[in-house]
Amino acid sequence: MNFRIIKFFAMMVVLVSCKTTKPIANIETTSKQPNIVVLLCDDLGYGDLSSFGHPIIKTPNLDKLAQTGIKLSNFYSTAPVCSPSRVGLLTGRSPNKAGVYDFIPGGKKSEDNRDLVHLQAHEQTIPAMLKSVGYATCLVGKWHCNSKFNSKAQPQPNDFGFDYWMATHNNAVPSHKNPNNFIRNGKEVGEIEGFSSQIIVSEAIKWLDNKKDNKPFFLEVTFHEPHEPIASPEDLVQKYLPFAKTREQAEYFANVENVDIAVGRLLAYFEKNKITNTLIVFSSDNGPETLRRYGDKAKHSYGSPGALKGMKLWTNEAGFRVPGIINWIGNKTFTGTSDKVVSALDFLPTFAELAGAKLPNRTLDGESFTSLLKNGDFNRTKPLIWAFYDATNDHKVAMRKGDWKIMARIEADGKPLPNIHNLYDGNEALMKNAKLTDFVLFNLKKDISESEDVSSKETKVFAEMKKEVEKQYKDLVNESHYWVRKE
Repeated sequence: MNFRIIKFFAMMVVLVSCKTTKPIANIETTSKQPNIVVLLCDDLGYGDLSSFGHPIIKTPNLDKLAQTGIKLSNFYSTAPVCSPSRVGLLTGRSPNKAGVYDFIPGGKKSEDNRDLVHLQAHEQTIPAMLKSVGYATCLVGKWHCNSKFNSKAQPQPNDFGFDYWMATHNNAVPSHKNPNNFIRNGKEVGEIEGFSSQIIVSEAIKWLDNKKDNKPFFLEVTFHEPHEPIASPEDLVQKYLPFAKTREQAEYFANVENVDIAVGRLLAYFEKNKITNTLIVFSSDNGPETLRRYGDKAKHSYGSPGALKGMKLWTNEAGFRVPGIINWIGNKTFTGTSDKVVSALDFLPTFAELAGAKLPNRTLDGESFTSLLKNGDFNRTKPLIWAFYDATNDHKVAMRKGDWKIMARIEADGKPLPNIHNLYDGNEALMKNAKLTDFVLFNLKKDISESEDVSSKETKVFAEMKKEVEKQYKDLVNESHYWVRKE
């Protein structure tokens, strides 16, 4: 009798300990949901890390993260500028569908209704999804997802699932040094001594220290660096002066290394406190700023696109092809450099699968890359498409599918579409009747620099890609949100 009772209780323990989450088969992991950390830089170029080819900047902590994890050579942000890029990352959908097309300024009323733009309450995000399956959630750094920051007029970070947040609307003000515009959980913080990258990592560590429960956590650390206005520790600036053309360039180099040092502090905290089973992804919101694009306010913008064509605001590769690193601390995964095409759109479905969360009830543009973690294999079925109406280059639409990339100009009412910041009721008819023209085709596997249009050589591929991008773009325009002023 006693033996039967013992056997019964043993079976009950096994049943109770079973999780509803489903860790990936063949990856050495505990049955627990992984902690998830997103590290996001601002305006970091494809060639700005030493592990991605920069000849001068030293980034040993990020290099080690890539060396012991997965270095993604074909990683894409969701837009070539900050606000839509962040919205796409959070939602797993093209930011156009959320109605975020360009960077979001303040709330000053404008004719194109740009002052209305914000991440709307109905949008479903990564932190809200993870919170639904027991995660504690935290945001530190830059938000830039609404025009009325810290106002009841629009949803704020806590309305999208962040339990705790300390953030700025856009850039650190007056610069990265001693910023005075942080808001913590709805309350102004005032001036904070130090540099932004170190401040937000300290805030993240403080949040982790004060976290008393055993919940897994989702931590989003959104650095202001190396976006202007740049300020860097003087000892790091002095380190780079002998190798820089100007002091401003040395300050940029130092700025990137300061982020690396901040990342190293966070990694050291995890190691000291034996925090394992933690998936870390590192990237940038878009490519590097163009030097002096807006005068002396961009005098430090020495970011490198590497071998890529273009810069921030371009739909050529350097606009949105950025450094990508994945490292799962405490778990054995594929390691090495991967040329698989991965996007920040893929974070939401991947995190959902790892955490055992239900996907949002809507069509996602991202795909889970858990197979990449498992064995390095990931072949996306959905092409990546970007429609950036304020592009510096003429081809405002771009699509990548496999090794191929096709780009197109937009023609409306018989003439090239001018640069626009927002879609609203005043241009809805124009946009829905516009058509794509002047297509160019590149083989990115052979031509990373987009130096040769092969549309006349690869006629079969060109015809297929042209048909596909026309379909994808039509669907995107029809699903895009148009802003209407109601008052």
